[in-house]
Amino acid sequence: MTPFVTKRAKYDRVLLKLSGEALMGDQSYGIDQKVVSTIAKEIKEALALGVEIAIVIGGGNIFRGLEASAKGMERASADYMGMLATVLNSLALQNALEREGIITRVQSAIEMRELAEPYIRRRAIRHLEKKRVVIFAAGTGNPYFTTDTAAALRAIEIGARIILKATKVNGVYTDDPLKNPKAKKFDNLTYIDILKKGLKVMDATAISLCMDNKLPIIIFNLRKRGNIKRVLKGAKIGTIIK
Repeated sequence: MTPFVTKRAKYDRVLLKLSGEALMGDQSYGIDQKVVSTIAKEIKEALALGVEIAIVIGGGNIFRGLEASAKGMERASADYMGMLATVLNSLALQNALEREGIITRVQSAIEMRELAEPYIRRRAIRHLEKKRVVIFAAGTGNPYFTTDTAAALRAIEIGARIILKATKVNGVYTDDPLKNPKAKKFDNLTYIDILKKGLKVMDATAISLCMDNKLPIIIFNLRKRGNIKRVLKGAKIGTIIK
């Protein structure tokens, strides 16, 4: 699928994948309201380009299902708890976006009508067409799947042109650049490269979904102010996987 090009942005509809850790800033746990507010301002700038934005957020800043499972908790229960953590993060980001005057909808894969709409694909697309930000909460609604897989699945369902995965580093490296200063950055990778090299970008299920549907991914540094806008305008930052 060839990305739709406008005068202001390279893509007309995108899915932004945020980790739960992105919301906690320098804290060791929870949600840093200043960080969430900054992210909301970045998204507002991106919307000004005329882009339709959907978001998937992880829950690792509150609860990690895999870690709890490794310590003896039954895996499905642990994963459901992780899904609930993503709902908390989604509501926090919704609140920050609405303080910026952005109309936002949270759609949950697990029904909880008092807090969020149930996930309905056609309704989500309609919200996007009306320039509302849609936040997809509770992953896929099924245990054993990560929020990376949820991001790939939702992006394909809504017809997003690309997944923007925001991280703490500017792209994909041969090693953790925060620990190894000699790690080398990849500017371009293929889906097969990710799978063969075992690079920890997204899990194999998510990568396979993107590969089968020819959905590109850009990995970029969220902590650098203005990077969401730069990526949308086609700046060569981060690593592109296609």
